[in-house]
Parts: sequence; C-alpha cells; structure tokens
Amino acid sequence: MTEFEVGETDFLLDGRPVRLLSGALHYFRVHEEHWGHRLAMLRAMGLNCVETYVPWNLHEPGPGTYDDAGALGRFLDAARGAGLWAIVRPGPYICAEWENGGLPHWLTGELGTRARTRDERFLKHLERWFGVLLPEVVDRQIDRGGPVVMVQVENEYGSYGSDAEYLRRLADLLRERGVTVPLCTSDGPEDQMLSGGCIPGVLATVNFGSRAREGFETLRRYRPEGPLMCMEFWCGWFDHWGGEHITRGADDAAAALREILECGASVNLYMAHGGTSFAGWAGANRGGGALHEGPLEPDVTSYDYDAPIDEFGRPTEKFWRLREVLAEYAEGPLPELPPAPARLGASAEVRLDGWAPLDVVLEARGGPETSGPVPPTFEELDVDRGLVRYAVTVPGPRQPYPLTARGLRDLAVVYVDGERAGVLTEGDEQLKEPIAGHARVELWVESLGRVNYGPRSGEPKGITGGLLHERQYLHGVRARGLRLDALDDIGDVPFQPLAGNGAPGLYRGTVTVRGAGDAKLELPGWTRGFVWVNGFDLGRYWSAGPQRSLYVPGPVLHEGENEVWLLEFEEAAAEAVLLRAL
Repeated sequence: MTEFEVGETDFLLDGRPVRLLSGALHYFRVHEEHWGHRLAMLRAMGLNCVETYVPWNLHEPGPGTYDDAGALGRFLDAARGAGLWAIVRPGPYICAEWENGGLPHWLTGELGTRARTRDERFLKHLERWFGVLLPEVVDRQIDRGGPVVMVQVENEYGSYGSDAEYLRRLADLLRERGVTVPLCTSDGPEDQMLSGGCIPGVLATVNFGSRAREGFETLRRYRPEGPLMCMEFWCGWFDHWGGEHITRGADDAAAALREILECGASVNLYMAHGGTSFAGWAGANRGGGALHEGPLEPDVTSYDYDAPIDEFGRPTEKFWRLREVLAEYAEGPLPELPPAPARLGASAEVRLDGWAPLDVVLEARGGPETSGPVPPTFEELDVDRGLVRYAVTVPGPRQPYPLTARGLRDLAVVYVDGERAGVLTEGDEQLKEPIAGHARVELWVESLGRVNYGPRSGEPKGITGGLLHERQYLHGVRARGLRLDALDDIGDVPFQPLAGNGAPGLYRGTVTVRGAGDAKLELPGWTRGFVWVNGFDLGRYWSAGPQRSLYVPGPVLHEGENEVWLLEFEEAAAEAVLLRAL
C-alpha cells in the first residue's frame, strides 16, 4: 500500500523523503474540458502536485440541495491522470476571492458571526455537507490508489477567530468521515495567526509572498519539528473593480521561490493558474488597513492573478522563470508543454436583435414579491448573486426631503415616478435631489460580491438599515429578487425590438463563429452587467476597469450561430459587442 505521512522533518512517501512542489488550480474556475491542459501545464512547469479549494456555496445552493458535488472527484481523477498528487482544501471557508469566502448565503444569513465557530447549528450544516463532499476525497486518497496526499482543516483561521474547540471538532470530523492522509492548517507567519489557527498534532503551514526565512523561523516557534511548507506562495495578486491592474515581476517571484526551496521547504504556488470567476462568483474585500473595515472593493471577474499560467492557459515570462528554478529540484527532465487549446478562428460582431426591460425580466424570471414594513435583505429573499427591486411609496402631500437608503450594500439605481433619479452606493446613500410626496420610488439594488476575508465576511446584502425620507422611516416596502442563475434559461422572457436608447435591460443577440475556440468578448461603451454565451455565464463586466474584456472558453462556443445575452443595469452602448480572437 502506498502511504504518505509526515515524518519528523520531511514528508514521507512509503518511507522515502519527498518535497511537494504544488500549484493552486481551482477546478471551479476552469472549464472542465480544459482541466487536462491546465494540469499538463503544471507538470511542464516542474510541479508534482496540484492544490484546490472547494466552494461550499457553489455546490449547496440551498440547505440539502446539491449541485454537482462530484466535480471535485472528476478533477482529482484528472490530476491522477496527469501524474500529479493533490492537496484538497475543503474549508468550509476558503477565502479565494470567492463570493462569501465559499460559505453559502443562506448559512451566514441565518447564523451571522456564529459561522466558523462551534455553534451547533453551524456544525450540523457542516456535517451534512461533508457527508456529501468527503466521499469524493476519501475514495481518492493515496493509500487507496488515488492522488490525494493531504487535506487542510479550515483556512487561515488564525486571521479570523480563536475557537480552538471548533478547529479540533473539525479535524475530528474529517477523521471520522474517513480522511487518513495527513491533515494540515495554513496561516500567516504571525504570532496571533499561528496561535489562533494551529491544532495540536496537526501539521502547520504558512502563507506569504516573500521573506521565506523569516516566515519559517516564526513557524518553527510553533512547530519545532515536522516538514516546512508554504501553503500559499503569492507569486501574483488579484485586482479590484475601479483599481489598478497588479503585477509582480517574474525575476522577483523566481528569487522568492528559490529562497523557499533553499530552506528545504515544500511549496504551493498561489496561483499557478488562476482562471476566471464565472457567473458572478467573484467576491469582495474591505479596504481600510489591517482591520478590513473600510470601503467595499469588489473583485474583478478575471482571476488571472498575474499567475505563471495566464487566464487563457498560456505560459508567461513568469512561467519560464519559475520553471528554471523548479527544474533544479526535478528528478528528471521536465515534460514539454502540451498542445494549446483551439483558439477562435476569426473575430466577429454580435448582432443584437431583441431587448426586454428590467421590469419585464423580473416578472418572467424573478422570485416572488414580498411586502413588509422594512426592506428584506438579499439573504431573506434567497438571492445569492443578482439584484433586488425595492419599491416604496412616499406619502403626501409633503415637502421635498432627502431620501436615504441606510446600510446600502452595494449599489442602487433609483427611479422616482418612473424616471431615473440617480445612483447610490455604500457611503453615498442619499439622493442628491430631494423627493416630494406623493411619489413612487424604486431602487434596483445590486450585490457586487460578498466579502471573502476579514471580520465583515458574511455581512448581508441589500438595504440593511431601512429607507428614510428626511428622518422618517418609510414602511410598506415591496421587494422582488432576480438571481443570476435564473437567467441561464431565458426562454419565457418576452423580447421586443431594440429600443435604441441604451436603456437598461436584457439584450439578446447572435454571433456567427467560424473556427470555434478560446476567445474574449469586448463591450466598448457598455456600463455594468453580465453576459451569457449559449447559456454559460461569463461573469460581470464593468466600465470601471481595469478589466476590459471577458474570457470565453472555447468549449462554450460552437460552429455557426451562437446565442449571446447581455444584462445591462445602467446604460447600454451603441457600439458593437465583439467576439475577438486571442
């Protein structure tokens, strides 16, 4: 039987010392037909292992309702086929610049800060989920002929909490459900993080982007013996909407990797290949320094991460520099690069031929309308990704007073008596022009991504503090939600001829493809919304930048006519939408 275990100073494979040279690649951010290519790219870079998170919210959209939990097992089978070991990080929290850090909206909506603690309600949900997920891991452990050599307990828990009993129970749960390979934790190399995140008897690893010797020296104060490993070597970084595109020099990243390996440590490149946060699953951060209590900073759709393998699966200069370092630690010559996936043969214009106003789309594909004294949250309306229309009447007659959406998360386009009156955002929650009564007010509120890191993770979305007219609360609020996944099929949406005025709504069109393959979609002049190609949600676009196009995986396209749907929230453009060759 093949065994992988933790020795006093090394990882051991059947008693032989081994070094894990791993790369992060999230199966849920890569089209399944591209898994084989991306895994082969990891092998060609000089890696012998792949690491992946598991997003709970993707696979359990409602309590006890599951969506393709077997995807992890198929990915692990692909990893084995590529000749790679695997590290699985099932959370339940994953961060990962993913919506709500991977925790389901219905869970944090119910429990708030009781999530990620020993709270029995949280543990009950977690036990049910792990009962579905863990067979995908257990049956593919290395001692059963599979690729899985290690499983992580929680994720960077020392950056969040101090419930040692919760961590112990989580580790026990993994063992009880059949995990026999070594367990590990991962935290930043700081005292408060390691003291809060370590579990007695469980391997501790650290996460950093530089100064490896300092990081490992800190780890050794908590784990004098056992293998050294950087579970997340940040060789790049991620972008926020409205911010700058962030890069890290290839030579700098290679030097930092060399320092890790010179310490005798194992490593996991985060990210080796980032991929894409399709379907609106990108999360958000909070600015404002160490406390992460500042303004919302939504993550862009691309998770390119300035990784050595870019969003489209191509090797970058960083790939070659890191490959040179990794080759020195390989047992033989590195494999050649695999053949690249097909790319779009020729660019083409999307021909738009229909439009439906947001009200019409909501009527056809939205959830039930509710009515109550105060605005319900997205969580109460069971909206994970999407928007909610809040409607309220300002009674009259009365003089003009300011309208305020208290606790707005995250952005609202406001209409008064059917006319657009402005856009509100968190931190700028009051309409510039006062409203007199009697008036009918609608606020179309959009979630820009739930926070995935820090003490504000799990916070609700919507109008969370009520609607004020001057100092008076407006009661009797009607609300109706539109989930993004409700638009994966728009067969019952009644379309009309194009309005031609750039009005928000759902636009329908087609594009003729000659030579199907990987491509990108450009939307010059469009403001903010989502795009579907043949029912596949490419994710959010936004003129705020820095991302200027959306990646279209080749397997989504087919020869001939392809359907394109664009859900625009503010203002469409007269310019053509273009499907471009890479």
